[in-house]
Amino acid sequence: MTAYSVLFVTPTEDSWVPAYLAETGAVMKKHGGRYLARTGNHQQIEGADIPAGLRILIEWPSQQDALNFENDPEYKPHLEARLKGSTSYHFVFEGQDDLA
Repeated sequence: MTAYSVLFVTPTEDSWVPAYLAETGAVMKKHGGRYLARTGNHQQIEGADIPAGLRILIEWPSQQDALNFENDPEYKPHLEARLKGSTSYHFVFEGQDDLA
């Protein structure tokens, strides 16, 4: 079942960004992921303020593919760099409607 990652990322320093952008796309594609949106142009219209510099939406073939990407040894150093150099929140969920 298709799954989605939603990330809120605010860089606190940006030395990690060039390598992250240059190298993680191929690793993500290896796991079937594709960016649907990567933007700093967003507005929150409901709820308590959750500020973020970037909002990112990724589509995956399955939730397991998203988890496999997150645990891929090729991605690990980039993940560690992003977590060290930003405030990040990452949610992954299946594309299903449990309330239907």
